[in-house]
Amino acid sequence: MNCRARSSGYGAATSASFAFFHGSKGNTYFHTLLRLPLYSFFNFHHYFPSNTPATTLIDSNNDRELLLQSVREQSELGFSDLNFPLSLFNQMINLRPRPSVIYFNQLFTAIVKLKRLNPYSTVISLSRQLESYGIKPNMHSIGILANCYCHLGRIDLGFSLLGKRLKLGYPLNAVIFTTLINGYIHCDKLPQAAQLLDKIVKLGLQPDIVIYSTVVKGLCRIGNNASALKFLRKMQSGCRCKPDIVIYNTIIDSLCKDRLLEEALHLFSSMKTEGIKPNVVTYTSLVRGLYNSGFGEEAKRVLTEMLESNIAPNVKTYNMLVDVFCKDGCVDQAQSILKHMIEKGVTPDIITYNALLDGYCLRGQMEDAENLLDLMAENGWEPDLVSFSTMINGYCKAKNIGKSLNIFQEMFRKGITPDVVTYTTLIDGLCKANRLPLVHKLFKEMRSHGIAPNAFTYGALLDCLCKTAQLDEAVILLEEMEDNGVKPNVAIYNILMNSLCEAGQLEDAANFFSDLVSKGLQPNIRTYNIMIKGFCKKGLMSEVGHVLRIMEEDGCPPDDRTYNIIIRGYILNNDLSNAFYYCDIMTGKKFEADADTFSLIVGLLSSGNLSDSSKDLLRKFIS
Repeated sequence: MNCRARSSGYGAATSASFAFFHGSKGNTYFHTLLRLPLYSFFNFHHYFPSNTPATTLIDSNNDRELLLQSVREQSELGFSDLNFPLSLFNQMINLRPRPSVIYFNQLFTAIVKLKRLNPYSTVISLSRQLESYGIKPNMHSIGILANCYCHLGRIDLGFSLLGKRLKLGYPLNAVIFTTLINGYIHCDKLPQAAQLLDKIVKLGLQPDIVIYSTVVKGLCRIGNNASALKFLRKMQSGCRCKPDIVIYNTIIDSLCKDRLLEEALHLFSSMKTEGIKPNVVTYTSLVRGLYNSGFGEEAKRVLTEMLESNIAPNVKTYNMLVDVFCKDGCVDQAQSILKHMIEKGVTPDIITYNALLDGYCLRGQMEDAENLLDLMAENGWEPDLVSFSTMINGYCKAKNIGKSLNIFQEMFRKGITPDVVTYTTLIDGLCKANRLPLVHKLFKEMRSHGIAPNAFTYGALLDCLCKTAQLDEAVILLEEMEDNGVKPNVAIYNILMNSLCEAGQLEDAANFFSDLVSKGLQPNIRTYNIMIKGFCKKGLMSEVGHVLRIMEEDGCPPDDRTYNIIIRGYILNNDLSNAFYYCDIMTGKKFEADADTFSLIVGLLSSGNLSDSSKDLLRKFIS
């Protein structure tokens, strides 16, 4: 049954408190409360038939103490489902005299921890029953209720408890506001959370470091680094609660992930000036951010500073370093890091091994990858989904499709289910090996196992169909992809448009160009170059000029490849005047002729049909 959330008993203080914190007057929001989806726990007979001990009044003092002791102990230990705590609640309700609200609070606190069961409406219903039995809530009860309302997304009802709290004679404090701020954060309403934090500080209340950390973390999670830094500065200047290492680390990590390295390094310097010593988390965020943004030397400097400060890297730091070096192709250095971490007593985990495994596979060092798998086994680590997918990718890149298929079968024997990445990797490898019948079989198999192909899966198959001149099938696959809710990206359109242009189906390619634009996709330089090449091939040079104008308007200026295509187009269409014009433009932009353009120009120079000035221009262009 659905139970209406009652607003009675909250009174004028409710509306006043809500209006204050939301800056509204005459707000009717509170008078149109939505219904809450409450569980039907008003009647416990569904769980406890009338002939069970749960409905029997307990008069023995000994039995009473045993029951209350059980409530205390079980609440501390926690529950696995709702049946037992509901049984305890029903038994306590039947005690005479009824227990203090403190025991019920202990029980409710334990129930709220059963987050996977979404128990919040249950606790609200039980709390209302207590009031109907004359058991008044205390300050702790109101906090529990506020938490429940906030988890249900009803922060308005959480605010209503401010009025109830005042009515019961309990002063407002930072704890209840912390709950409401957490509610806003839970509902992804970070700006409101930040505003509320500002307002409670103005009330003279002092939030603790935990709530500041929570708000800062939430702001960073949604990428609002500016507001996070604003709170940091407020804490530094006019707050008794000064920022700690957690807050600094949270903001530095967020700045690094958003590639705002200058700001991150400035904050790093600032925290040291403030007397906050960076820890392994700080250094790990900075080193990762610097490496990922291409500042390898600066990353090494920060790493050296960390080691000189006697801050030992943890397994996450080592994992990050192994991963970064492997992605840079520096597998030998990554291997040295693995050796170093073992010497320092830091045990590598599956993430460490998988990162190094990926490094070997990217370099085609499959023998080293196999040896690493043996080392993993010796150290008690079985290959996981990532390990197998990485090995399949390595053997596909090495064009050893047979080995990739063997590993794929081994996954099933070991009870590891391939995911979309595994299937896509293998499908891509099979496509490149021109094993199309097996590709279709695998494509069908993955869907039968409930694994939906993604844009990369479709892209690999579509590329294969295009390269084997099966353009009708490629178009059908694109339509199927859209029907299955997978949106084609620009790369997929480029594959199809390029093949259509190569096949002389320029009109079809142009239609797909219009299609991708109408769907809100932004053509990239390759898209434009494909269309320009298609028009050049057909001798439609006036359309080439039209495409160039669109490129400029869309903020996608031509590159050297664009001009090379255009120059060849004009030469092949016997329009040397325009070819020379674009040669001059390329020279001014310091672009160079590619091999195909160079060959054509050498042919022109040796033909003997050019004027001396034209020859000089072309020689300057290819010199």
